[in-house]
Amino acid sequence: MNEYGLRNPNFSVADLGLKNVSAAYWNLSVAELVEEAILKGEGELSDFGALVVDTGEFKGRSPKDKFVVCDSETENSVWWGDVNFKFDSAKFDALYNRVTAYLSGKEIYVRDCYACADPRYRLNIRVVTDSPYQSIFANNLFLRPTPEEITKAEKDWTIVAASGFYADPAIDGTRQHNFAIVNFTKKIILIGGTGYTGEIKKGIFSVLNYVLPHHKNVLSMHCSANIGKDGDTAIFFGLSGTGKTTLSADPNRGLIGDDEHGWSDNTVFNFEGGCYAKCVNLSAEKEPQIYNAIRFGSLLENIEFYEGTTKVDFDNISKTENTRVAYPINFIDNAVEPSVAGVPKNIFFLTCDAFGVLPPISRLTTGQAMYHFISGYTAKVAGTEVGITEPVTTFSACFGKAFLPLHPTKYAELLGKKLDENKNIRVWLVNTGWSGGSYGVGSRMKLSYTRAMITAALNGELDKVDYETLPVFGLNFPTSCPNVPAEILNPKSTWADKTSYDTKIADLASKFVKNFEQYASKANNEIMAAAPKVPVVA
Repeated sequence: MNEYGLRNPNFSVADLGLKNVSAAYWNLSVAELVEEAILKGEGELSDFGALVVDTGEFKGRSPKDKFVVCDSETENSVWWGDVNFKFDSAKFDALYNRVTAYLSGKEIYVRDCYACADPRYRLNIRVVTDSPYQSIFANNLFLRPTPEEITKAEKDWTIVAASGFYADPAIDGTRQHNFAIVNFTKKIILIGGTGYTGEIKKGIFSVLNYVLPHHKNVLSMHCSANIGKDGDTAIFFGLSGTGKTTLSADPNRGLIGDDEHGWSDNTVFNFEGGCYAKCVNLSAEKEPQIYNAIRFGSLLENIEFYEGTTKVDFDNISKTENTRVAYPINFIDNAVEPSVAGVPKNIFFLTCDAFGVLPPISRLTTGQAMYHFISGYTAKVAGTEVGITEPVTTFSACFGKAFLPLHPTKYAELLGKKLDENKNIRVWLVNTGWSGGSYGVGSRMKLSYTRAMITAALNGELDKVDYETLPVFGLNFPTSCPNVPAEILNPKSTWADKTSYDTKIADLASKFVKNFEQYASKANNEIMAAAPKVPVVA
């Protein structure tokens, strides 16, 4: 068997059961992988110099085809249900053998990388793919070892991604032909039937969401993080459409990371070595950092060119709205490397409240922080998804329900513990949604006002003002804020019809309470006491 490239001489792909591949290319440079991808017809260069690929049938993750092997390690610890589907251990072994047999006679690409910028929690990863562009993705998204480290590399986890292998559900126990399976005992992520690279990224995120809280007392977080000139760390949670990327991208603050982090006893650290940013409607004016990061070495997925050119049309979503670019974090000018900072001084939960009843900013108690963390609320509005014509409440536990192997209360209680240990941390609920009425009546909160409120929170200016309490939700909101009109800080005062406001806030509170029923049995008293108090209407 032919194996090429820089590697640990004590390791071979035969150790993974890959004994008959035609060639194994280890740790090729990005330039070599780009050349391989073009020669194989997998992609072409855009006018930016970035490699453009089509990920095939799947342009996004397939949550219903994500499984966890159920065995003695996971049976009583994993949160089984509509996020984590059980997969039989013997079936996994048989499917792994079928995948390795499929890869026989084929060229494969092997990459040594790691996750977690804090060296105390480093997780070494070996990524095996059947396509060069997926190896570029692994290089860009994970942390990159030095050549010397590669020659001594030991693996903690292995990812085998065979995009061309299609499972047979009757034989393999999958739901359909594609799958992403995590085996915590064997420390293997097995992916097949899909070329969508996000399965690789989120597979490792799911692993860290289990290993770090369960075994290391580290809170894993689906959030962005930045740091100020004085060393103050801020983290931003928020679902799609809430402004997480926009609000955490601050030219006056260093970027720790844009998506996945851990919070240890004394650090906040990036899990990744890169960014996987959305490209829909991207422009140099809207998102200059992302736009300027698209260059040779970046990987563009599922975009379209202007006809007859290699110029990217970021407004064209004929393939998918989920167009993406993957690039190393050092493609961002103000990126912090190594991506490690101190414990946060401020935490922001971003929500787009399309019902217009939550304050534009409010300060949370520890109990409220845990409750709203578990709730993970936002609202989708018309235009965000096909078929949505009016606001739809959306709850995603811990702002990343799809990637939680443990019950959400585990993460919330760990958050509460860290807040109790660090009394000077401020937690803020920021409504980037509607004011003066619900969607269709009121108007979207001005970005300039939201930025001013976040800046005031970061600068400690909101510690020096008076607060009022919002009925029903019990949220404490400031009565004044620099560069923000005082009248918009109290949401009810912006509504012309005060009775409609009372009806709408009661309605939203009912939705919160209804959603939380699924977690209540495992939530402690402090969390439950922070629930909104739904008014009794005669």
